[in-house]
Amino acid sequence: MSEQNVLGGELATCSADPTTGFERDGCCGTHPNDRGRHELCAVMTEDFLTFSKERGNDLVTPRPALQFPGLKPGDRWCLCLGRWIEALEATRTERLPETTVPPVVLEATNEVVLDSVDMETLETHAYDV
Repeated sequence: MSEQNVLGGELATCSADPTTGFERDGCCGTHPNDRGRHELCAVMTEDFLTFSKERGNDLVTPRPALQFPGLKPGDRWCLCLGRWIEALEATRTERLPETTVPPVVLEATNEVVLDSVDMETLETHAYDV
């Protein structure tokens, strides 16, 4: 059975280049071993990549042994839900730029994200193609 996105449709591919997802299948699917919950498809911004690196999660430096190419602004990536929420909260409490919260690709974001983030917040931060 295919997984659903936050809009109620079939979960779309987040990215095949770079290949993302816990299983590196391009999708932000759920997996019982995925403690990081890589279920939210986000479009990387310079501000977010800097924020994440400052918080101890360097998403820019390639790590070939982990099949990680390193990310650049504009790349789509199945982001850890907690990191996205952390960026959202930081924009509110630390007055960081709104671009610190990477835009969400709703069609490729897993519906399970709705247990932690309401739809209105996701829509506010939706990626406009």
